[in-house]
Amino acid sequence: MKFKALTFGLIILFVHASCSKKNTIDPNCNFLANINVMVSLNLNLSQYNQLTFPNNPVYVPNEGNGGIIVNNTGAGYVAFDAADPNHIYNDCSILTINGLEAVCGCEDANTYSLLTGLVLENSTLRCTLKPYFVESSGNTLYITN
Repeated sequence: MKFKALTFGLIILFVHASCSKKNTIDPNCNFLANINVMVSLNLNLSQYNQLTFPNNPVYVPNEGNGGIIVNNTGAGYVAFDAADPNHIYNDCSILTINGLEAVCGCEDANTYSLLTGLVLENSTLRCTLKPYFVESSGNTLYITN
């Protein structure tokens, strides 16, 4: 009986510990809303044709928080929300494409890699770009969250 009680107590303790860790929210990474994204891009269209070649990122407006930036890495496609995850959303927090980097328009000019979504210059920033799932089927990309 004592063994069952001890086992039950340990299970409760482990479940509580694992749940409390999962629910810990980094206050610096909750600026972007979870907006439903379901976009299809036809790579035969001129505005998306450059995605058929590696490292030619494209901005897709009116999706996600600040639009979506899509890139062909050469090994596959990646898509990120075009709003800086380290800022409260506003006009200056929308990222612009500068080669293979996304740059925030705010005065701190946070810079992110369009290959990985990682912060490039300011190592104190905790939030990476918000990624989206990309599935390729023929000449169409399907982007979802």
